[in-house]
Amino acid sequence: MKRVLQHLEGDKAIWAVVALLALFSFLPVYSASSNLVYVVGSGTTFGHLLKHGVLLLLGFGIIYGIHKIPTHFFKGLSIIAIPVVLVLLIYTLAQGNTIEGANASRWIRIPVVGFTFQTSNLAAVVLMIYVARYLSRIKDRSIRFTESLWPLWAPVFAIIALILPANFSTAAILFCMVLMLCFLGGYPLRYLGGIVLTGLACLALFVLLAKAMPGVFPNRVDTWMSRVESFWDGQDSEGDYQIEKAKIAIASGGLVGNGAGKSVMKHFLPQSSSDFIYAIIIEEYGLLGGLSLMFFYLLLLFRIVVVANANASVFGKLVVIGVGLPIVFQALINMAVAVELFPVTGQTLPLISSGGTSIWMTCLAIGVILSASRKQPEVPDETKINEEHPLEILSGQL
Repeated sequence: MKRVLQHLEGDKAIWAVVALLALFSFLPVYSASSNLVYVVGSGTTFGHLLKHGVLLLLGFGIIYGIHKIPTHFFKGLSIIAIPVVLVLLIYTLAQGNTIEGANASRWIRIPVVGFTFQTSNLAAVVLMIYVARYLSRIKDRSIRFTESLWPLWAPVFAIIALILPANFSTAAILFCMVLMLCFLGGYPLRYLGGIVLTGLACLALFVLLAKAMPGVFPNRVDTWMSRVESFWDGQDSEGDYQIEKAKIAIASGGLVGNGAGKSVMKHFLPQSSSDFIYAIIIEEYGLLGGLSLMFFYLLLLFRIVVVANANASVFGKLVVIGVGLPIVFQALINMAVAVELFPVTGQTLPLISSGGTSIWMTCLAIGVILSASRKQPEVPDETKINEEHPLEILSGQL
């Protein structure tokens, strides 16, 4: 064991938190997968557990491989990856509407190995690294908006526009995270206001076009609108049904829960092993279990801020925040949906929910964070840090 730990570099607390979350995930995934077996009729509970274990094992392989790469290498890799993810997103939208009868506008099927891959998750990680690279390059310069229009905002809006038709929640979260990173990276605030207004105008235009010309291109506008409407006025809908079942699961969990594997609502709650797994966790482990899980995500957030503050380069600081905060933000959104603080979004619980792409892309982001937390040779053009940088101010406060 000691020999294995010697090969794990970077922040040990992050390694520990990620390992604990991954180990814990086997319990709720095994329990909730009975819904897929006895209700949906898909596979066996042991088969789903084995699949989850293999996905996590491959995920930790991704973490190990990525965390050995020097952080400044991700600058060049992000430039190469941006056109690749654009092609993948275009292919995802163009491939058709269904795979085996299910909506496929978010996934592509890998023909050789036979599994599906959600391209928007990869695009989100790549885009955050790319934005961090751009912001680190302009850290000591005052720029005009037109200078950043093509190198920064063109890729941002292109990727978000390709994600938006099939996955509004991911597109919205990604847009908010980019704005947050730009603010912390010192991008002029007056320009960010214009970007927000432009984004809202583009969203309104897209919704109007989708409603005026239904069927011209694949989109889920009606689904978004019905979920938001049911959230505000309490109308019956599929999302409302899921929320009601989730609240029943949470209410029946009490303080200490019903015990591992003893959830009843997992047989009635759709997506009980992915989108609504937090409700199953509270039903089985109670309020204490739910709060303990939240504590570990907040601990991960704390360590992300510590790693970002300790990094010697602007790019290192920004890339840690850029790929790290979305993990915690997604976890909090998943929890908020389960208790009806947010409309149903379809966001999984990182490192806990079943699902290959979500696990792997979370592990990719964790690998980048651990790479930045390693002791590395200083890069000459990245060593001078502005003491009044907004990110350093935030890190100092936290």
